[in-house]
Amino acid sequence: MARVRSLCVFCGSSSGVNPAFAAAAATLGTELASRGIGVVYGGGNVGLMGILADAVIAAGGRITGVIPHGLVARELAHAGVTELRVVHSMHERKALMAALSDGFVTLPGGFGTLEEFAEAVTWTQLGVHAKPCGLLNVDGYYDALLAFFRHALAEQFLRPTHSEIVVSASDPIGLLNQLAAWQPPAVGRWMTPDAT
Repeated sequence: MARVRSLCVFCGSSSGVNPAFAAAAATLGTELASRGIGVVYGGGNVGLMGILADAVIAAGGRITGVIPHGLVARELAHAGVTELRVVHSMHERKALMAALSDGFVTLPGGFGTLEEFAEAVTWTQLGVHAKPCGLLNVDGYYDALLAFFRHALAEQFLRPTHSEIVVSASDPIGLLNQLAAWQPPAVGRWMTPDAT
């Protein structure tokens, strides 16, 4: 793929109970800054979002927050980011985050994180964009989701080329290296009904 200039990171507004999640968010933020890769994220100052942002800022990196107006009003916006974009809706937020990014990394999180990740993957699957989608599978957090993908493939709800969209690793550096080497499958192979 072309050089990754900016990555979108989806992650929880909670830190979770496992300290490994917070450590992975901090390591990811520091590593992205050290590689000169800009970060786009949900704009929050709480949970893994806040840890990620603080790490990027501390390492001298660039980070853009994209947050709906309603969440700013609840004082959840991070005041120290390089740029804060305030939008009207969650739909606008996701579209702008995707437009500003060359790929996606998903840390542990809940419903919102999973929904954002699923939309990014679907857009790659449909050819709306050709951007890699990475799961940071810290301490096996996404093992069940990865097993579901294999199950969907076996049941033929996914095609083999679809399995090339998502990459995963248990550590941030390994995941970033995979994303840097990612190549999209040929468009014709995954847009035709008989593709395998």
